[in-house]
Amino acid sequence: MKKKNYTKHFILLSVFLVVLFFMNISLGSVSIPLHEIFNFLTGNSTSKESWDIILFNFRIPKAITAILVGSGLSISGLLMQTLFRNPLAGPFVLGISSGASLGVALLILGSSVFGGFFLTSSVSNWSLPIASSLGAFLVLSAVIIAANKVRNTMSILIIGLMFGSLTSAVISVLAYFSEAAQIQQYLFWSFGSLGNLSWNEISVFIFIYIFGLSATLTIIKPLNSFLLGENYAKSLGINIKKSRIIILLITSLLTGVITAFSGPIAFVGLAVPHIARMFFTTSNHKILIPATAIIGAIILLICDAIAQLPTSEFTLPINAITSLFGAPVVIWLLMRKKKIFV
Repeated sequence: MKKKNYTKHFILLSVFLVVLFFMNISLGSVSIPLHEIFNFLTGNSTSKESWDIILFNFRIPKAITAILVGSGLSISGLLMQTLFRNPLAGPFVLGISSGASLGVALLILGSSVFGGFFLTSSVSNWSLPIASSLGAFLVLSAVIIAANKVRNTMSILIIGLMFGSLTSAVISVLAYFSEAAQIQQYLFWSFGSLGNLSWNEISVFIFIYIFGLSATLTIIKPLNSFLLGENYAKSLGINIKKSRIIILLITSLLTGVITAFSGPIAFVGLAVPHIARMFFTTSNHKILIPATAIIGAIILLICDAIAQLPTSEFTLPINAITSLFGAPVVIWLLMRKKKIFV
């Protein structure tokens, strides 16, 4: 009976996701009719050449990015909440996002020492993702070393938070000695963005995302066992240290690539796993992983549609919309149902 109910849930969410995908592509400063979008996606041209350019170069890449970012952050948040058994854990608790931010800050704000602004302006669109990825990798390496040294999972959480504080302090020092134009450039990056990726960048993004998602599906049993504690997991024959490292690597991979390409996007990774648990009323990760991915994609598509300010040429920061729209929803859901973990 539960399988049947879950099937209905997934069908409903999948249909909703497809509808939102088309609506997201349709909305913007230039409104494009849905039937024109359908024609374009089926290999035909629209009635206006400008619509073809907008759809291929801007709208469709942005909608795909929203789906990848929303689902990737949500899965990362689910993994962290399960590993640490903490409802307030999110994809950024390991300090990976802070490390990525530090890499970008060194590139942009550290121009007087490292020539960062020259690199950003002259190399390519890949300079920011590369700097972000290197920063995330350095913090990841430190966290993995720490994970091998400590036995307590909560100690890893604290170490990750300390790395976040440390990198934030370095960024503050860099900002203090930087020029206003550089600070503004870094600030705009920190707002998060879904619309700056080329098809080549999206191809890399999709490849890493699929790899991370596939790896997640192989550790469903350890994830379910972690919910009842590490001692219970050991009694089932789970290799705690190995499973912990795999979870950290997957989370770091997904969070790192998302931050590198789209900037730090708040709220989604923290809140969506709770919404998925309440909607599906289960703690089985075989159900929660795909559910969290779909709901995360739906929420970010909605937030992106709001951020576009339909019929306006302005676009609001996606970071602001995710929190303004999402936080009240989660508060309302938690007030209706106080139990967070099913």
